[in-house]
Amino acid sequence: MALIELNGVTKYYEMGDQVVKALDGIDIDVEKNDYLAFIGSSGSGKSTMLNILGCLDKPSSGQYHLNGKNVESLDANELSEIRNLEIGFIFQSFNLLPRATALGNVMQPLVYRGIGHRKRKEMAMESLERVGLGDRVDHLPNQLSGGQRQRVAIARALVTHPSILLADEPTGNLDSQTTIEIMQLFDELHAEGHTLIVVTHEDEIAKHCHRIVEMKDGRVFNDSTTSSAAVTS
Repeated sequence: MALIELNGVTKYYEMGDQVVKALDGIDIDVEKNDYLAFIGSSGSGKSTMLNILGCLDKPSSGQYHLNGKNVESLDANELSEIRNLEIGFIFQSFNLLPRATALGNVMQPLVYRGIGHRKRKEMAMESLERVGLGDRVDHLPNQLSGGQRQRVAIARALVTHPSILLADEPTGNLDSQTTIEIMQLFDELHAEGHTLIVVTHEDEIAKHCHRIVEMKDGRVFNDSTTSSAAVTS
């Protein structure tokens, strides 16, 4: 069974008198340890796809199964729980708490799991060390560079040991050298067995992934493996 199964997924939005079809009959499977990019221009449906995959929104029709769970049948509390258990989010704008240290930011998702403070700190330290920030744990976000802030966000996503790492334009606010470093980290995480889904409009970012799904007008336009997959397989 695939980690993610989308069958006939369609998403409509009502905008005044108009109905906009953001996704139109999407059929796609994602296997464990896939390294996949959704790529497309503005309006292609890739952002809506991210919201559906991340359980931030539900399909208007069709089925979405995540780790065997029928997502569209879940209520708001169940969706919140599945997000916390299954998905690690990495955003373009980092989404860090400005008054919390790097350590405090990474510990935050563990609070919702009822994990004791000592264990939370231990797990967060381990996650920060994994992304190369073991010496920055007491720094506030405004004391960190953009690349370091994104590493904190990645550590926060990793700390819950999610089934999927879901990254939305993860290098959009970074310079070219820092972008290379962050994508190298993603490559390493995939090699360690993580499942990564990256939403991007940049071909150079997508080329790191082993599978590229091109979207256009809410549909899958092309679904192909890349030379990166051949190199590591």
